[in-house]
Amino acid sequence: MATPHHLLVIDDEPFIGRIVRLEFEHGPYDVSVAHDGDAGLAFLRSHPDVDLVLLDVNMPGKSGLEVLAEVRGDPRLSEVPVIVLTAAGQRTYAERAAALGASAFLTKPFSPKKLVRRVAAILGEAPAADDGADDGEEA
Repeated sequence: MATPHHLLVIDDEPFIGRIVRLEFEHGPYDVSVAHDGDAGLAFLRSHPDVDLVLLDVNMPGKSGLEVLAEVRGDPRLSEVPVIVLTAAGQRTYAERAAALGASAFLTKPFSPKKLVRRVAAILGEAPAADDGADDGEEA
């Protein structure tokens, strides 16, 4: 059996962590959840096995874009793929996320199946088939 990929969800909405866990638990994935930016950064810095981050933009305290900037600025974390998930679908957020090095930008509500395909593609497991703009993908 393949070693599971470790995903970290950083989102202040507990529902998002549950959705992601349900969608990914049947595949080769372990899912951890942090409920704010500072907790997410602390988790990343203490768990070098995280393979990909799913990151909300609008959170209390540190925003997702601030977290992304810190991740990209940390040599130990700079190569970790980050998918930005947000209800704030304004073009400026997508542009800023892309400029900071986000691997993808998806607006909520998102298709869980498309998220699974996108994560698999980023982690080199499968092509990102049927990933259209209908769920807000930008990057």
